Amino acid sequence: MNTDTAGIAIIPEAQDGLALPADLRTDTPLWSFALSCWDKREIAAACLSLQQQGWSVTRILCACWQTSQGKPYDHSEDTTLTEWRKCVTVALRSIKKSIPKNLESCRELRAGVANMELEAERIELALAWHTLSTQSGEHTMQDLETLGIANLTAAAPTAGNTDAAAAEIHQLIAALALSRPGAQPT
Repeated sequence: MNTDTAGIAIIPEAQDGLALPADLRTDTPLWSFALSCWDKREIAAACLSLQQQGWSVTRILCACWQTSQGKPYDHSEDTTLTEWRKCVTVALRSIKKSIPKNLESCRELRAGVANMELEAERIELALAWHTLSTQSGEHTMQDLETLGIANLTAAAPTAGNTDAAAAEIHQLIAALALSRPGAQPT
């Protein structure tokens, strides 16, 4: 590794960045689903709470999507997706968190980084869609609650990490149930 005159390590820049599929579509049914979920305050709040506990919102949304489709979520991810999340989405989120929220002089910068984070999440969901749409998972006969719990458990960052998240998981499942056609609040 090279160093500059002050002795600071210079990390060589990758020439082409991460290798993404040339035909990657970001306008997918999963993206539309994610936007509709984010419009529901209870879903957004549960996702953000789980994110604070180390969960990936993309994985949560994929688990919810699969639940809404009556399919199991096996949490398998392409290496490209995992690398994108780590190198781009999480990095942008970290930068955004570092920028003061209440400082007027940083407002535009923070908003710009937040928009870049959203676009990174859109690409992340497109990569996830590519994986989900090629899986041959069959519809399950489980009820929404049972399937939702199983899918969200599969989305957890580590096994056994769902006990602390039980309230959010049930909040997500209830919101999903209410968003189904013909659903009535109880």
